[in-house]
Amino acid sequence: MRSAARRGRAAPAARDSLPVLLFLCSLLKTCEPKTANAFKPNILLIMADDLGIGDLGCYGNNTLRTPNIDQLAEEGVRLTQHLAAAPLCTPSRAAFLTGRHSFRSGMDASNGYRALQWNAGSGGLPENETTFARILQQHGYATGLIGKWHQGVNCASRGDHCHHPLNHGFDYFYGMPFTLTNDCDPGRPPEVDAALRAQLWGYTQFLALGILTLAAGQTCGFISVSARAVTGMAGVGCLFFISWYSSFGFVRRWNCILMRNHDVTEQPMVPEKTASLMLKEAVSYIERHKHGPFLLFLSLLHVHIPLVTTSAFLGKSQHGLYGDNVEEMDWLIGKVLNAIEDNGLKNSTFTYFTSDHGGHLEARDGHSQLGGWNGIYKGGKGMGGWEGGIRVPGIFHWPGVLPAGRVIGEPTSLMDVFPTVVQLVGGEVPQDRVIDGHSLVPLLQGAEARSAHEFLFHYCGQHLHAARWHQKDSGSVWKVHYTTPQFHPEGAGACYGRGVCPCSGEGVTHHRPPLLFDLSRDPSEARPLTPDSEPLYHAVIARVGAAVSEHRQTLSPVPQQFSTSNILWKPWLQPCCGHFPFCSCHEDGDGTP
Repeated sequence: MRSAARRGRAAPAARDSLPVLLFLCSLLKTCEPKTANAFKPNILLIMADDLGIGDLGCYGNNTLRTPNIDQLAEEGVRLTQHLAAAPLCTPSRAAFLTGRHSFRSGMDASNGYRALQWNAGSGGLPENETTFARILQQHGYATGLIGKWHQGVNCASRGDHCHHPLNHGFDYFYGMPFTLTNDCDPGRPPEVDAALRAQLWGYTQFLALGILTLAAGQTCGFISVSARAVTGMAGVGCLFFISWYSSFGFVRRWNCILMRNHDVTEQPMVPEKTASLMLKEAVSYIERHKHGPFLLFLSLLHVHIPLVTTSAFLGKSQHGLYGDNVEEMDWLIGKVLNAIEDNGLKNSTFTYFTSDHGGHLEARDGHSQLGGWNGIYKGGKGMGGWEGGIRVPGIFHWPGVLPAGRVIGEPTSLMDVFPTVVQLVGGEVPQDRVIDGHSLVPLLQGAEARSAHEFLFHYCGQHLHAARWHQKDSGSVWKVHYTTPQFHPEGAGACYGRGVCPCSGEGVTHHRPPLLFDLSRDPSEARPLTPDSEPLYHAVIARVGAAVSEHRQTLSPVPQQFSTSNILWKPWLQPCCGHFPFCSCHEDGDGTP
């Protein structure tokens, strides 16, 4: 935790007045171009992975220790109805980066795969999408991404980097182009396409048994078949095995890698080293760009399974390995915030903290919970409608500009960060496409009391599961559920026995009439309203239904990035350190491969 001495340290008068000048310049755009750079805030965006809103002290947890994040909230603005645009990593981050629902760029699933599966797939964030990094780069910002990307790498060849961060507005990248999975830890069970992998292994065993039986029968004269036919079938069996084992047999080597810009630096990476490497990179980036302005998107690997935690934090929390990982994450964030302060940047840096979606309830190891806690909210990761899958922490910090200790309960979205930071730097959002986010500057500053969102639409893949109506004249927040997942076992609150709950098919229930909740009175979504219990039931259902119809008019077909052809592992797209397929390298402590 940052020391009390640091918190109480006085800054020069000029530095204290700087944030006000920064804010006024960004809103009024009256600064001359040559001097504007001096008044542009640094932007630090921190995103956790799979963190539950109930895992933080500032959101009500009194058993996990998160002092640095709690202090950030105490000194800044805390949002209590902050919502992810999707309940899984890839689509949520696509929406965050672009300020628009992920299905508008093809970065969500209609059926089948709901996130990218391979570094060597051809799907990813399309080149024609505009990220906030690209706009800030155009306004003179150094733009860095450290940590998880999970938006694709290549399209047609190993070196085209069409989906790479450096092709989306970032001028520096260090981290995982993919995401942490159990496959990154040799001691854990497989995760990437585990069911398909088991099925293919079963087919291979069945095929091998058949070929061996045929060979034995031919040798003993029980079956009249030529040796050439047996050899041919054996060759077919070998080709089948190689066709899938060349990818699934080496998931750790293909997916669990680190890159610096376009170069692979660790293949496979050593998960136990990643926390210290990310911290070192983040601090170094801040020091290199302390004369600013800079954007640093710190996309943490914490707290995604397999919950790789250093020995200094193992066994220290009250909540097992997951709690240890949360507390290590808070420590790492504290170190980054210290670097901001040590370089004299605290008052000139706009800082934001969130998670990409809710905690992963189905992540378990026997009876041990390996996923997060979503507080009073029903559901979790993978559930696009229930609050537990999409309600996330939202903390904004900018001393002297944003009021300390302010709590806002208005509906807001991760998609709002895009127009917010664009406004702060004096830019404009793209006018040639639908932008679903709204700038939070007036709300954060207190100039507006209400969110700009009257309606928010909650998708699971490309399926609309729920819609929210913020009835501003009454203050009510109505939530209409059209589709909900079927929990397993019934009443369990999650889909245990499968990775996450499905979006469609036999595993969901379509509600006709829809379920209706008033979140202002029932945030846990425990008591569905009926025409008998709510006089406005029919009026609310009709109003939200009309808004959904109007929203659907903004949709247009786009190429699907999660199609089977885009998801498949393609050896010619695989990022590789060395000569493919013999990809292997490790970086020294000084950053030398």
